[in-house]
Amino acid sequence: MFAILLSESMDPFYQNISSFPTVIFTLLFIICLLYWLVAILGFIDLDFLHIDDLSNSAGIDIHHDLTSADALAGLMLRYGLYGVPLIVIISLIALFGWLFCYYMVHYLFGFIPVGFLHYLAGIPVLVVAFYIAILCTAQLIKPLRPLFQKAEQHTVKKILGQVATVRTSRVDNNFGEATLEDGGAGLILKVRTIGDETFKKGDTIVLLEYLEEKNVYRVISEKDFTGK
Repeated sequence: MFAILLSESMDPFYQNISSFPTVIFTLLFIICLLYWLVAILGFIDLDFLHIDDLSNSAGIDIHHDLTSADALAGLMLRYGLYGVPLIVIISLIALFGWLFCYYMVHYLFGFIPVGFLHYLAGIPVLVVAFYIAILCTAQLIKPLRPLFQKAEQHTVKKILGQVATVRTSRVDNNFGEATLEDGGAGLILKVRTIGDETFKKGDTIVLLEYLEEKNVYRVISEKDFTGK
């Protein structure tokens, strides 16, 4: 495997992914992969920001108020980039943009002299790639949006009052995740404490309340819940 990756036949591939404008999406995609890895290991929230939270905090109405000062949230809502975790949206944009730029560089940029003209031609390719990536991502997440909403509503009703285990290094009123055994692969939930209470990795907690506007669960210790 590593011999193939290090062979000379891979040189054109590495040259393409490190050439402008592909390198922009290459770096973004690598950052997304690192984020997923760190999130899976439990050092940060897996769903650190949801576009619905962004729109609420900016005072934006998804259907009407798209002229808010929050230009980023407004653009994302306008193009249908909401209803799923933001990291999923960013990852898909990085993937689609990377694919478009890669093949443009591979098939067309060989006819353009290396140097200033190469970068000059790369700017419109970068803009078009980003636009196409947004459109493709919006179309892909459209059928997924109701699934996330229904799954979230069903999950809330089912798991309130159940015992979960802290998976991150800590849980406080600003940060934390917990795992809940559901008979399958298990659920990873964003959780927050009440007041200044904190929990450490491995502690057992009880899901007490769901805060829809923040997409988090308020939790207390299992000992406090049972009174034992």
